[in-house]
Amino acid sequence: MDFLTLLQVLDTTIRLATPLLLACLAGLFSERAGIFDIGLEGKMLASAFLTAAVAAVTGSVLIGTLAGIGAALMLSGIHGLASITFRGNQLISGVAINFLAAGITVVIAQSWFGQGGRTPQLSGNARFESIDLPFVSEIRDIPVLGPIYAELISGHTLLVYVGLLMVPLTWWVLFRTRFGLRLRAVGENPAAVDTAGISVVGLRFAAVAICGLLTGLAGAYLSTGLQAGFVKDMTAGRGYIALAALIFAKWRPWYALGACLLFGFLQAIALRPDVIEGTLGFEVGVQLLDALPYILTVVILAGFVGRAIPPRAGGEPYVKER
Repeated sequence: MDFLTLLQVLDTTIRLATPLLLACLAGLFSERAGIFDIGLEGKMLASAFLTAAVAAVTGSVLIGTLAGIGAALMLSGIHGLASITFRGNQLISGVAINFLAAGITVVIAQSWFGQGGRTPQLSGNARFESIDLPFVSEIRDIPVLGPIYAELISGHTLLVYVGLLMVPLTWWVLFRTRFGLRLRAVGENPAAVDTAGISVVGLRFAAVAICGLLTGLAGAYLSTGLQAGFVKDMTAGRGYIALAALIFAKWRPWYALGACLLFGFLQAIALRPDVIEGTLGFEVGVQLLDALPYILTVVILAGFVGRAIPPRAGGEPYVKER
């Protein structure tokens, strides 16, 4: 594998890892507060659809993104009501959201556009365009450094950079602010937080709202950054992969970045079987390469990568003592 080919694979890795990273960080906020969220997949799917649909109608990707975030926040609110207010089973609530999103997006898309559950192809201002960072033309011809800056660092859409910046921001919020301390405490010992006079319900709803915001951005990126429109089930299990990456990362932001890049790399090499076969010296089945991220997901969720201990109060509704 030559240097430029490697850069292309790594560039694709970053693009494919972005929705996983945003969804993984969304789950991190929610689960750190004690709310398990299997519904990441459904929120991403709803956001991807509404973002593409509104962008196609209005011609503005920003308006579409706001609509997609709104859809994800609405589903997060439903999950919050079911699991926090009514103390329902968090896993069942999340699965229900996934089923709801998978069905309703296709029905509304068919009713709205009549294209078999798709939205029209997006172009121009209805999509996120690639951004060239400063001094790309001046640095491009410098050996090694130039191609890395021009091909790998520059040339991504806005949401890719937002996703990468969310990693240090998430770390700072969770581990360097009072809000983050309280949020983590709610996931470990909500009774102690309640005793201190802090609203457990309020903190958990805040975490669920942040989760909705980030999954909304992840879905918006799928349909207007990574692709040019919505198609049926376009999330393709990314919500579940993000959950596996979260467990692999042991609920830590920087580890989450590494885990998502690993999954993104596996997806990237599946798109370049010729490169892998040339590197290994023998033919590798395309189906096997396509299945690698999902195989790794099963391996992680089965616990073969080491023990991952979730927040102690995770998945348990809080009942205030009287």
